[in-house]
Amino acid sequence: MRFNGLDLNLLVALDALLAEGSITRAAHRVHLTQSAMSGALARLREHFDDPLFVQVGRKMVRTPLADGLEAAVRDILLRIDSALDIRPQFEPAESKRRFVIAASDYIMAVLLDRVLARACTEAPGVTFALEPLDKGPALLDQGEIDLLIIPPRFGAESHPSEVAIRDTYTCVVWNGNTHVGRRLTMAQYLEAGHVSTWLGPERAPTFEDWFMKRYGIERRIEVLTYNLTSPMRLVVGTQRIATVHTRLAQLLEHAMPVRLVRPPVEFPGFECVMQWHRYKSHDPGLVWLRRLVHEVVAAAP
Repeated sequence: MRFNGLDLNLLVALDALLAEGSITRAAHRVHLTQSAMSGALARLREHFDDPLFVQVGRKMVRTPLADGLEAAVRDILLRIDSALDIRPQFEPAESKRRFVIAASDYIMAVLLDRVLARACTEAPGVTFALEPLDKGPALLDQGEIDLLIIPPRFGAESHPSEVAIRDTYTCVVWNGNTHVGRRLTMAQYLEAGHVSTWLGPERAPTFEDWFMKRYGIERRIEVLTYNLTSPMRLVVGTQRIATVHTRLAQLLEHAMPVRLVRPPVEFPGFECVMQWHRYKSHDPGLVWLRRLVHEVVAAAP
């Protein structure tokens, strides 16, 4: 199909070239031979009257025009894909669809295990791929994931969202901790060493750390970890404190020699939202999946 003199299939090739920065990898991405991708690039250069990519050493470097085309090309392809993928209804019991979800280990532990169990009953032919949260917003922008479950402040602003789950915070200490009894005072909290979590490639602080710094409360972080389920294990055998999500703490406390203590300050409630691409708001499969999440959360104790 041609539009304004351009074969629209060339946009698929251009999108792959922009994403991969390599003729070989771009060809593999869209299941073309390397020579076919080279031919597509030659036609693109002719149409745009621009080299689009120049060889610098072993790398293909974009021209300014190619940089400017990236977002527009991706948006066009996503619109076409969304239009072609519209189905009048979604039949869970008969579907063979594959959903891709980006979420943290916390969400996997307290929510997705039950969502996937329900889905297995309602839609036995449906499959799931779970992606780490690090690149979730970018993958959502690119249309490469169906659902992103994330704290709102880390989300993708240009896509719709709704609250998936709410939680509070709890402090966790080792059973053998001799510094903290049944109650935890602010003095004890500030005096203790802490286990905390930093998230993503930019090492963004978790909510409780951000909140405390915002209000001028400085903790002594002695252990810094990369996921949300490990801090509870890392206080064992020490006098340290971990401040973790209550749902997660209650889920894991019986598997570890730890006890839960109320924090010395009142934290605002914590929430994660579900986000989906703005072009897929009426996708009946995603409507079903989001409903499933809400039902699982509502049924939780």
